[in-house]
Amino acid sequence: MIKYDENGLVPAVIQDTQGSVLMMAYMNEEALNKTLQTGETWFYSRKRGEVWKKGAESGNVQKVRRITADCDRDTLLITVDQYGHGACDDECGADNFSCFHNLIMSDGPDQRDLQPNREALSWLYASIEDRRRSPKVGSYTNYLMENGLDKILKALGEEAAEVIIAGKNEGDEELVYEASDLLYHLLVLLVYRRIRLDTIWEELLGRSSLSGN
Repeated sequence: MIKYDENGLVPAVIQDTQGSVLMMAYMNEEALNKTLQTGETWFYSRKRGEVWKKGAESGNVQKVRRITADCDRDTLLITVDQYGHGACDDECGADNFSCFHNLIMSDGPDQRDLQPNREALSWLYASIEDRRRSPKVGSYTNYLMENGLDKILKALGEEAAEVIIAGKNEGDEELVYEASDLLYHLLVLLVYRRIRLDTIWEELLGRSSLSGN
């Protein structure tokens, strides 16, 4: 049983599947029940005095993967797939993947800083998956999805050829542009085949531990 405080609230820490902490908010019993029933996060706003759904207006929906409570059962840890631009709806208008982006002190780089930055690819993957779930008129992503695997593979092959050509040419701008197109189309293929990025990360990490690589 969850232990709510004197105001009927329990703090909920939200993290993504890579372990990055995205935000902290409060839930009351109603919000927790809605989260369990819908598979998407709901919270209680102390300022407005009401239950609200994350991403209802912004599109930054959080799909719940796992919910655990601490040893005292008075704090929740919720692992999610973050959609949209990220978890932070900054009142200043800034779009940040995590609400925890204001550095106060550091004695060196975080361990994740020493690894390839995956947030951009995770955000793009989530955006493509969101288009698959909620089609939008005029969306190129939906155009590829609707035309099926052969169309996606054809586009991916064309982009791979463009990267090869750009790699032979002088200057970096064209290569950066074409490589970005290639990554996008590769992510479309992964979303279409329902292969999660976690699976790719695990494969790459497994390879990095092999001697000689």
